[in-house]
Amino acid sequence: MDWNELKETSIFPVGQPNDAYARFFDGQSWLQSLSTAQVGIANVSFEPGCRNHWHIHHAKQGGGQILLVTAGRGYYQEWGQPARELHPGDVVNIPPEVKHWHGAARDSAFQHLASRCPGWRPPTSGASRWTRQSINCYPELLLQGLVTM
Repeated sequence: MDWNELKETSIFPVGQPNDAYARFFDGQSWLQSLSTAQVGIANVSFEPGCRNHWHIHHAKQGGGQILLVTAGRGYYQEWGQPARELHPGDVVNIPPEVKHWHGAARDSAFQHLASRCPGWRPPTSGASRWTRQSINCYPELLLQGLVTM
């Protein structure tokens, strides 16, 4: 699937180029928040060959991430395991504390919905207080040290 075909056939908005967080990806990705109520859900789109870097979603209890593949062909890989090829309709359940990456195959654009599981909350200290908005954007979590590469 090429990038134009993905854009034309996507059932969710592709969103804007994810340029602010390009340093966490090899290639161009796009991000569109779909929901911030109850459970954060985002549509993440990748040009052919784009993938995110190795990272970990930290959680003291509960937590993790779910990927729902909606278009194209891509891969998911956990540290020390072989890569798993992904196709529309595939579901990837990623437990907290598992080092992994995901992204497009070299010859196909790729798209998935990403959802963080309830219970995944950042630590609080002193008077600092996190809002639901502050934990719903994956790249912000990288910058805030709540996930690591």
